[in-house]
Amino acid sequence: MVDLLERTRPPEVTETPGVRRPVARWKWLRDNILLVAAAAVALLVLGWALFPSVFASGDPMTGVPAQKLQGPSLAHWFGTDNLGRDLYTRMVHGAGNSLTATLTAVAIALIAGTILGLVAGALGGVIDTVVMRVVDVLLSVPSLLLSLALITALGFGPRNVAIAVGVPLIANFARVLRSEVLRVRRTLFVEAARASGVRWYTVLVRHILPHSFQPVLALAAVELGMAVIAVSALSFLGFGAKPPTPEWGSLISEGRNYLATAWWLTTLPGLVIAAVVIAAQRLGRAVERNESA
Repeated sequence: MVDLLERTRPPEVTETPGVRRPVARWKWLRDNILLVAAAAVALLVLGWALFPSVFASGDPMTGVPAQKLQGPSLAHWFGTDNLGRDLYTRMVHGAGNSLTATLTAVAIALIAGTILGLVAGALGGVIDTVVMRVVDVLLSVPSLLLSLALITALGFGPRNVAIAVGVPLIANFARVLRSEVLRVRRTLFVEAARASGVRWYTVLVRHILPHSFQPVLALAAVELGMAVIAVSALSFLGFGAKPPTPEWGSLISEGRNYLATAWWLTTLPGLVIAAVVIAAQRLGRAVERNESA
């Protein structure tokens, strides 16, 4: 009877690993197409900033007057400006200036916010109250208005633009890290480290900070997009590098006088900035989702 049942049992369907793997990869790509696109945009813009001559070998400072205000074409992907300069070349070479100021601003906010949030959450008491009241003051002032006040006091230039953009962002990092420090310092392994006689600063650096820092990294990716907008806004207002040095915001400012006749001078740089901001936001959300999973 057992042999009869074995012969009549339908054969098991075996899955070939070589067939299943491409299907799984395609499903992952289909479900994460926006994330892949965001990563591609980030890598492309990073390549512009690091190796501008590879992506645009022309001179961003000089142009051909006879070719001024030409629309997008195969010869000039983003068209030309009022001096005959290739707009795509200026966008590529301006990526380094804009992203340097943006990354510097985020680094300033990340470092200062981490220190303030760590001290406030770990020490508590009067120090926590004072730090958080300073954070509340920073949050009560619109970031762009505070950046304008700082850049007016500091003076023009990319370095001052980075400082002016980075200072308003400190409050967000400080609040996030403080909340994480308050959560982590009540965990069992931190209490065990304290009970075993480990010095407080060792517990702070070795145990509390590493377990509180991941949400801050996700916030940094999100704030990177906002910093791009802020840096471009200050550059648009003329607080950035001096002309003819290309910056994304200044390129839009130069093209605003030709909106009726040369739409590409403002539209295409604006689309690039929008793509970078959306990509940064998408990557930041992905990091936050993976951290909470």
